[in-house]
Amino acid sequence: MADKIAYPVQLVQPDGRRVHGSEHADTVADVGAQQLRGMYEDMVVVRRIDAEATALQRQGQIGIWVPCLGQEAAQVGSAWAMRPDDFVFTSYREHGLAYCRGVDLAQWPRMWRGAALSSWDPYEVGLTNPAVIVGSQGLHATGYAIGAHMDGAEIATFAFFGDGATSEGDLSEALGFAATYNAGVVFFCQNNHWAISEPVQLQSPYPLAGRATGYGIPGVQVDGNDALAVLAVTRAAARRAREGSGPSFVEAITYRMGPHTTSDDPTRYRTGAELELWRTRDPVDRLRRLLEREDHFDAAFEAQVNDKAEDAAAAFRAGTLAIPDPEPLSLFEHVYTREHPLLDEERADFARYLRTFEEARP
Repeated sequence: MADKIAYPVQLVQPDGRRVHGSEHADTVADVGAQQLRGMYEDMVVVRRIDAEATALQRQGQIGIWVPCLGQEAAQVGSAWAMRPDDFVFTSYREHGLAYCRGVDLAQWPRMWRGAALSSWDPYEVGLTNPAVIVGSQGLHATGYAIGAHMDGAEIATFAFFGDGATSEGDLSEALGFAATYNAGVVFFCQNNHWAISEPVQLQSPYPLAGRATGYGIPGVQVDGNDALAVLAVTRAAARRAREGSGPSFVEAITYRMGPHTTSDDPTRYRTGAELELWRTRDPVDRLRRLLEREDHFDAAFEAQVNDKAEDAAAAFRAGTLAIPDPEPLSLFEHVYTREHPLLDEERADFARYLRTFEEARP
């Protein structure tokens, strides 16, 4: 059996100390105090929005929510490696990417509230709407990357997915196509250790990044709770994609500290001791400790960040509550790019049902 992949790339330890001597440090040598503070701010804001959305679901204002608590560094760190013209295909937990790519907070909740089939225009922000079908986005990203290359676009295309998706056939097909056609895809796996209630050890006894090797795709494991390390490895993978050197696979080892969704009870399948262990590796606290060690954190900055987080949460809540109930017949809009006879027939049948229902009301 081949040797296992080396210890995950880490540039900042859980206590905030830098890791010296890493070859990956040069990739982020330009990242100074201002950028580190910016990443910290984004992570705090994302965590606050996430908490607000969870509260809104508990209050019956959102149908379901998929928390990203604990995965902020993996998402924000990778988002900071992207260019505006890059395109990102997500799963359903990438709220940090949505925030960093500039999704309007008032539009963000539309799908989660059940008021629309999507929340935003993907082409405005270079980010797809959440994909609930596990692993499908890998194929979408690969096709997009191949098309972009044919058009002469020097961009990176990203596919974000969880550890559970690596057991799906769609993702295997995507890796095969990407390798064969040298597609500029960054396959970004957020290994949060749990595919709902199934631990990652049951999916693979071997590092997930090692699966890419079988396709001829370079893979790397990174400490997914270290925003700086995530930025470094994602920059390298994105550069490889943009210059036409083909796909890469990044496995960000992180942890889902909340439930799989707001319909889940994680206490039924994992221990409190495991959760407490990962709390000591909290990604937000880690970056704060780095800033404190290097004298880039003070009370004024903390207040500024907290104010921005509260404003974002308030905007998310206001946007959620302002979303109108959709017209019933809007269900048939944007299904096909052109009119379709079957859809026309179904629309007419539903319209007749609605009229009958209204006529029967007292």
